[in-house]
Amino acid sequence: MPGENLTRDEARERASLVSTSSYDISLDLTTGPETFLSTTTVRFTATEGASTFIDAITKTVRSVTLNGTELDPAAVSDGVRIQLDGLQAENELTVVSDALYTNTGEGLHRFVDPVDGEVYLYSQFEVPDSRRVFAVFEQPDLKATFTFAVTAPSYWQVVSNSPTPAPVEAGEGISTWSFEPTPILSSYVTAIVAGPYVVERSELTSSDGRVIPLGVFSRASLSQYMDADYVFEKTRQGFEFYEKAFDYPYPFAKYDQLFVPEFNAGAMENAGAITFTEAYVFRSKVTDAQRERRVVTILHELAHMWFGDLVTMKWWNDLWLNESFAEYASTLATAEATEWKGAWATFASTEKSWAYRQDQLPSTHPIVATINDLDDVQVNFDGITYAKGASVLKQLVAWVGQEQFLAGVSHYFKKHQFGNTELSDLLLELEHTSGRDLSGWSADWLETAGVNTLRPVIETDADGVITSFVIEQSAIEAYPTIRPHRLAIGFYNMHEGALIRNHRVELDVAGTSTSVDELIGLNRPDLVLLNDDDLAYAKIRLDEQSLSTVIAHLAAIEDGLARAIVWGSVWDATRDAETKPRDFVRLVLGNVATEDESTTLRTALNQVVQTANSYVSPPFQASTLAQAADELWALARNAAPGSDEQFQFVKFFAASARTEETLGHVAGLLDGSVVLEGLGIDTDLSWDLLTALVAAGQAGSAEIDAALAADNTASGAQSAASARASIPTAEAKAAAWASLVDSDAASNLIVRATTVGFQRASDASLLTPYIAKYFEVVKTLWETRTYQIAATLITGLYPSGLASVELRDATLAWLATDPEPAALRRLVVENLAGVERALAAQARDAE
Repeated sequence: MPGENLTRDEARERASLVSTSSYDISLDLTTGPETFLSTTTVRFTATEGASTFIDAITKTVRSVTLNGTELDPAAVSDGVRIQLDGLQAENELTVVSDALYTNTGEGLHRFVDPVDGEVYLYSQFEVPDSRRVFAVFEQPDLKATFTFAVTAPSYWQVVSNSPTPAPVEAGEGISTWSFEPTPILSSYVTAIVAGPYVVERSELTSSDGRVIPLGVFSRASLSQYMDADYVFEKTRQGFEFYEKAFDYPYPFAKYDQLFVPEFNAGAMENAGAITFTEAYVFRSKVTDAQRERRVVTILHELAHMWFGDLVTMKWWNDLWLNESFAEYASTLATAEATEWKGAWATFASTEKSWAYRQDQLPSTHPIVATINDLDDVQVNFDGITYAKGASVLKQLVAWVGQEQFLAGVSHYFKKHQFGNTELSDLLLELEHTSGRDLSGWSADWLETAGVNTLRPVIETDADGVITSFVIEQSAIEAYPTIRPHRLAIGFYNMHEGALIRNHRVELDVAGTSTSVDELIGLNRPDLVLLNDDDLAYAKIRLDEQSLSTVIAHLAAIEDGLARAIVWGSVWDATRDAETKPRDFVRLVLGNVATEDESTTLRTALNQVVQTANSYVSPPFQASTLAQAADELWALARNAAPGSDEQFQFVKFFAASARTEETLGHVAGLLDGSVVLEGLGIDTDLSWDLLTALVAAGQAGSAEIDAALAADNTASGAQSAASARASIPTAEAKAAAWASLVDSDAASNLIVRATTVGFQRASDASLLTPYIAKYFEVVKTLWETRTYQIAATLITGLYPSGLASVELRDATLAWLATDPEPAALRRLVVENLAGVERALAAQARDAE
């Protein structure tokens, strides 16, 4: 992996020498299961006489021809780069190579469906992996047009960025698809998807009158579950919203959405050819939270067609702007253009929580991060890049006004269409439309790291009338910036059993202390909620009276966004060891029965399980988890039949079950002897229940084998891998470890599933031996695996469930002696931070 790194200095130098024009790329996908034939002809201008290189990660380079001269592949290629010397003003380079398929979700991923034996391919090029498929100047500011020709089995579907042409026969059972040139694009948003996908088609009319063909693709064995009509409906709603909001018509000729196997992320914004994880093809019942997340993801990728694909960053230090804008815009579109009107509550529960967590790690960084090389880019697909950036954009919109913000974005698209930009280009347009100077805002919010904490300090007279109301702002010593905030304060009082907001004030907060004089003279309410409506990016604290109110009556808050803010506030205080973890567990279990925001519910239940397993003082963990399981079972039995709440309570109950009684309920649900009205035990829920029994030692390999035989699918294989790694024996943990460390044969999602099962161990002694083993192999894993696999293993095999002093000290010792490379060190430092936070919370819980 280190030899594949590209530094920003190298990219700058190359961009100063080279300007790309066009690529003609021919791929032959019929040459066998390991490699494919790749032929690339690239035309580019250069400083005459200059030398540079082109990226090409290959198995074999067959030939290199520069301006009609044959070069010796052995002399100019090292399998990663091809050296180019003596360039002319106008150049034509042709590279013929054998490229490797992958099973890691990078480059051109090859998957064989266990159901029918069919082969499915898809590309994933962000950040630096188009070079695994064709020779390319792999950096975002060397844009060009791309013309693909793909040879494949005639019965396949072949999709790229341009509309799919009619195939031409190229041999018995083989055809070639010759695509029209793309618009000017960065290489990382080009795409090739091929295989016997089942497609459903539709169309829409763009705001400029063009008819835009639409396609939804899925594997044949999953196509029965593909609800294409719903995907088309959300797509149409997104098109209408964005074309109006951006005052710029959709910039490409068609829009395909492809649900592909073993995808690492949620989705990827390839121009006109979006790839999605198959987790969004719902073969079993899923939570409303997952259904809503799919809509947000669909609209996130659609936003990228303008912000990222039409206009692209010059270098990856502005990656945050691509992702933050898409995250903000997709939440706005979801809330305003679809039935998911509570999307901002979801944003508060998930995105903001992710951002606050990431921003408190030792590895936190400014939103505009220093990106020195590709390794830096990879580790910066994080909560700062996505969630904090989007949160800060939301605050910026509150400050400049939504109409002015969208007008500035529209000007930005029109001025820089098909080009590359830097942050300053966007800020210039926003300053023009809003009339505000954004230089100070940028310095405070984008160029510094860390999250502030805001606390209300309230004084009242004997009658409960407020005599002083001050917002105190603090920052930690390592990141001391005190920032300006635009926020609202809500006053909530109990009325006929409901906590209702009856007063709101919106203001600017700056400095360490801000007096809110307009609240003086009002009666102190039952609940004072800072950052009401979630405009600001800051951790908030509840005053003592408000905390008492929400412990008793959080469920009585009628507004879902307000509830999400309160949940988040108490969770932050628990993570910061200010609130006792067992108090947090009681708060959640006492108030979730009526929580109807699905994502808020899922988030709170996740946090309860994490708290009971890691944050509660060890002597009380088992009893707390047992209490949680008992109460979740009661909640499941009392929930409305068939409801999302019932489904979630059952899933988290199974994950918490440890006692003979609760495991008996799990087994009963699985074998049908226990029935909850409205709850169907479908394939995926069956795996959840079985894995709970396996992890508790009440089922084993025979039951896993039987379940896999009944569900011989890719999803079944992943569930089986996780279940096997969950078996609570030293032998099973050793087998899981060996399958990942001693071999690189497992595909990306099997690797991920195995690490999840490996971590599942209620008996800490099963993981204790892996403290030393982990540090023996961690650097080798980094050096010998692709980034996606290495990052999964370095996080997934770290025995974080131990949350012990021994694990902390071993990690500190390794960090003291082996500090490089920086990207690897960052992953390990983040692992350590989780352990240190758990130890602090345990100490607070023990008080």
